[in-house]
Amino acid sequence: MLELQNVVVDHGTLRALWDVSIDVGIGERIGLLGANGAGKSTTMGAIVGLYPVTSGAITYEGRALGPHTAAESMASGIALVPEGRRLFLQMSVLENLSMGAYGARGRIDVARQTEKVFALFPALAGKRHQLAGELSGGQQQMLAVGRALMSAPRLLLLDEPFIGVAPLLVEEILLALQVISDGGVTMILVEQNIHRALDFVSRAYVIENGRIVLAGDRESLLGDPDFSSKFLGLE
Repeated sequence: MLELQNVVVDHGTLRALWDVSIDVGIGERIGLLGANGAGKSTTMGAIVGLYPVTSGAITYEGRALGPHTAAESMASGIALVPEGRRLFLQMSVLENLSMGAYGARGRIDVARQTEKVFALFPALAGKRHQLAGELSGGQQQMLAVGRALMSAPRLLLLDEPFIGVAPLLVEEILLALQVISDGGVTMILVEQNIHRALDFVSRAYVIENGRIVLAGDRESLLGDPDFSSKFLGLE
């Protein structure tokens, strides 16, 4: 479904990604693991068109993604849940959800999609007219995921979705993500809690200093001495 081949991304004079290659099949749940500053968010940003690719190629559903915008990515079925949520805090829950459907109104039933989000996250249904800024951290994260789902994506990118979320709500969000995945949505999860990530994804890539240094399923990664010594301390 998605392939990054030898992708290089520069932030001005700083090279953020060096030769990143990953492959994601339809319906997979893939992890992207690594420390802060390793290049995880830049990789997600390159996929959705927030950061231009200096060299290399990104292919999505058999089509090369040349220079593209986030709006074009959303129209093609890619949605990002950004790190830090980035909600419209002075807008209501419903208004935030509506913004998630902004570029997709011509191809989805917005009211039906809204009710799907409320079915996944019942805590939001009773707060539909409440300001996003008045929600708890966990409820705000539910809203950020719900907003991304409003465009009916086929590929969902989740960038550190559990930061500042209470453990009980983390479990609730993970259960919702499982339902979304079972519905056929492909996912890439960026997460620093290694065991949490590996419990959810089918396999993962490990990025360090802008390069993919390891890849494999849970068993192969946890059994790799290099992975254990470098990355299990991230939690």
